[in-house]
Amino acid sequence: MQPIPLRTSVIGSYSMPSWLEFAAGNLEKFGSDDVRELQEDACIVAIHDQMAAGLDVITDGEQGRFDFNLSFYGHLRGLELEGAPPRRWGPPAHDQRGKHKVTGTLTAPHGLGAVAEYRRLRALAPAGPVLKCSVPGPYTLSGRLLPNEQYADRWALTEALLPIVRRELADLVAAGCTEITVDEPSMSCYGHREDPRRFVDIFNRTVESALGKCRLSTHLCFGNFKARAVGMRRYAPLFPAFLDLDVDEIHLEMASREYAELEMIRGIVERRDVSVGIIDVKSYFIEPVEHLAAHIRECLKHAPAERLSFAPDCGFSQTARWAAQQKLNNMCAAARLVRGEL
Repeated sequence: MQPIPLRTSVIGSYSMPSWLEFAAGNLEKFGSDDVRELQEDACIVAIHDQMAAGLDVITDGEQGRFDFNLSFYGHLRGLELEGAPPRRWGPPAHDQRGKHKVTGTLTAPHGLGAVAEYRRLRALAPAGPVLKCSVPGPYTLSGRLLPNEQYADRWALTEALLPIVRRELADLVAAGCTEITVDEPSMSCYGHREDPRRFVDIFNRTVESALGKCRLSTHLCFGNFKARAVGMRRYAPLFPAFLDLDVDEIHLEMASREYAELEMIRGIVERRDVSVGIIDVKSYFIEPVEHLAAHIRECLKHAPAERLSFAPDCGFSQTARWAAQQKLNNMCAAARLVRGEL
């Protein structure tokens, strides 16, 4: 059970400063020391905005990744990184993201980089908030890889990536990280057409290296590439199977879905803490404090305060910083308001 009632957090990613986005597209103009400085300065920006909002749990904003999971592929061996996507023009959609060709056995001899990210966060963050690191799970990571003769399908790719992610989680715990989100949005996107218990088995084998050694959570959403969802936006097909996920907390996207299926949190909190997404990262409507407070009170009809935390629906990587700042400020203010009513 979480130590702070109505705890506030983020999923992982935060909005890129404009200068970082420019730099990410022009890395050939920077030296290795310049790149390290860019990443560190961007982390300082993300930490500042989260601290100014008053979050109980912060991340490094994943500023060194340039995306919630793309940088992980750069740590893998056995890949030919990203060819051209099949569709480059027209309305934004997930088929505008290229896939990586697998050329050999998938390995990560130096890890996936999350430990270095955590150590940088710990060095830069002030005392007070909990420090969290987010790592994509193997099924989500497998979605950007092309099967081949060695790995016949996505399931085979997932199994190859699973021990790599499991090792990364163990290394994070060994480095002192006390809170980890294993990000598996692809499971929630495709759970309506696959066996959810197969997903549970994959997830639980992935996290067994960190289970009981830190606070574990998972983020379930329906996709957010340029504010576009990709899955059928219903949680019902995932439950009750997903109640068997070996985590302390399950995060659900709710705000962008107008709180459909909110009553499901009643069943989740019988076994797990629940984090409710109350900020719509796909919308530029800045939710007022009282608007958010009303939704928090509605959540309290289904779950006790000590089992509830609140976060945006998804990461902020696809949201302009000016909006992310205001949304986080209002979310934390609403949580403080309702916490004072308890």
